[in-house]
Amino acid sequence: MRWIALAALALTVYVVYRLAPILTPFLAGAVLAYLFDPVVTRLSAWKINRSIGTTLVFFVVILVMSLALLALVPVVIDQSIKLINVVPKVMGNIQTELVPYLNQRFGLNINISNVSQLMVSHAREISSVLATSAGVILGNGSAVILSMMNLVLIPVVGFYLLRDWPNIMGRIRDLLPRRQEPHWVDLAQESNVMMGAFLRGQLSVMLANGITYSIGLTLVGLETGVVIGMAAGMLSFVPYLGNIIGISMALIAMYIQTGEMTPLIWVLIVFGVGQTLESILWQPRFVGGRIGMHPVAVIFAVMAGGALFGFFGVLLALPVSAIGVVLGRHALQRYRRSRFYRDADLSALRITSDRPDPNQS
Repeated sequence: MRWIALAALALTVYVVYRLAPILTPFLAGAVLAYLFDPVVTRLSAWKINRSIGTTLVFFVVILVMSLALLALVPVVIDQSIKLINVVPKVMGNIQTELVPYLNQRFGLNINISNVSQLMVSHAREISSVLATSAGVILGNGSAVILSMMNLVLIPVVGFYLLRDWPNIMGRIRDLLPRRQEPHWVDLAQESNVMMGAFLRGQLSVMLANGITYSIGLTLVGLETGVVIGMAAGMLSFVPYLGNIIGISMALIAMYIQTGEMTPLIWVLIVFGVGQTLESILWQPRFVGGRIGMHPVAVIFAVMAGGALFGFFGVLLALPVSAIGVVLGRHALQRYRRSRFYRDADLSALRITSDRPDPNQS
């Protein structure tokens, strides 16, 4: 029976992997349903029909997202253009200030003009490749249609899953073996508590960090503060990545904008305040306890999720890892209670007791 279960699990993983491109809207819809199920459940407790509650939730979510897009998209586009315009200035400063300093300080012979000439010589090839790629993308009507269908399917799938969420969970529970049902239900409830708290909490922390960095960088006078701040906040779910990218981009943009070193201190202060708020307010308030993973394991999980399932794999990497932590903890407890572990421990004690005492003559 165990071999059949393992074979079924392996087959399921393989099918999911092969169907990953078309499973994205269903996966995203399931995430939406999972995130907002507590809200609809609370509305149901207030004697509101679940279909009506689901409609209200989706209406509010779409309204808030639409208002946010209308407010932020013009600002993001404007600041993105400014950020792109900074690149030539950065190259100019590297050529006139950094390269001569490195050559003089370390005895190097760096000539950035050679790099520029190489880029110019290959510009035609790069343009040809980009034009060909754009033609393939725009010319492939099926890919465009599939992408549009995915965007439309996400709210549709999310709506129906959210409306029928209790029935779906009940049917899954009915399929569990009767003898092992309490054990699997306990595992599911523990995983649900950890994954739900982490997923909803981490998204709140990312949004709070993005708003904090955006407001702080804008207040200290950085013209591209909203774009850099939101980028740093959205990347904060990966340890150190959001801070490294955000601080680097903000320091470069501020230096190019002002040409002075003093404003850079204010940028560092903004990120220091943001990190303090995340540690003492956002994380305890929204996430609570961490999932107990080493930062290296977190980075690996995010990269593996992205390699297997793309963008939504990145988003789901840590929640799935949280479930893995719960299952691993229970597996470790069962292993330590097993006869194999106890026999190995007793064998080690027996071998130790059979050794002669060197203190005895």
